[in-house]
Amino acid sequence: MSKITTNSFLKGWNQNKIIKEIDKANTNQLNFEKEDFNIKNLNIQDDSIQNHLLKKLLDSTASCQISDALNNLTGRNGVLKNIKSINNKKTYGRIITVKTDSDDWGTSLLGIDKAKKGEILFILSLGESSAIWGELTSQCSKEKGLSGTVICGATRDIDFLVDFDYPVFASEIVPNAGKPLGLGIVNPELELEKVKIKPGDFLFADMSGCVLVPQELFSDVIMETLKIKLKESEIVSKIKKGKSLSEILNLR
Repeated sequence: MSKITTNSFLKGWNQNKIIKEIDKANTNQLNFEKEDFNIKNLNIQDDSIQNHLLKKLLDSTASCQISDALNNLTGRNGVLKNIKSINNKKTYGRIITVKTDSDDWGTSLLGIDKAKKGEILFILSLGESSAIWGELTSQCSKEKGLSGTVICGATRDIDFLVDFDYPVFASEIVPNAGKPLGLGIVNPELELEKVKIKPGDFLFADMSGCVLVPQELFSDVIMETLKIKLKESEIVSKIKKGKSLSEILNLR
């Protein structure tokens, strides 16, 4: 029986078609290597097979699957609680970190300046509820080619952001802002809800929430995510053939 190779995957990500090529979604038929999913390929702008493969997979993935994969491997789900999508967008990429007080939105600008194309700005805002993000920062980040902004803290200008094509995630929405002081830190290691967050870690965020994957686990998590996607496709195929979910999962 033929294996699912990089080339067959790139010919078109059709889950039902791929499922038919292997016996009951037997993940041993996968002929991918960890090297196919190198985190360094995320921000490389070239036409390599590995880049196409990784992008095709992530574009068709959800935060739920990333979280399940991480949990299968480590027993931890990677979810950053209370951070939700502001404008119903999806994003993924390596993060650049910012730590600032909520009365200082100027450090957000320093983070934008430091960030590279394709990266996600992850901001930890401390103190009273005050926005450190909004319309102008989003405009600037999009022009620079960043993939999105995730804020453990507050944003504002929702009337603008809701229709703006730039992913923003935050834990609060308020109308007030502080000043452009620039007294915070760019690219520090952070800790949020007992989760250690390092510059360069991988973040996947969509309408279901935000999941952080330590960069050293990225390849393993993506391999596990692909297995989960194939298994879920098999389950959906059986449901469409009339089987109940409880029967498929051997609950009876």
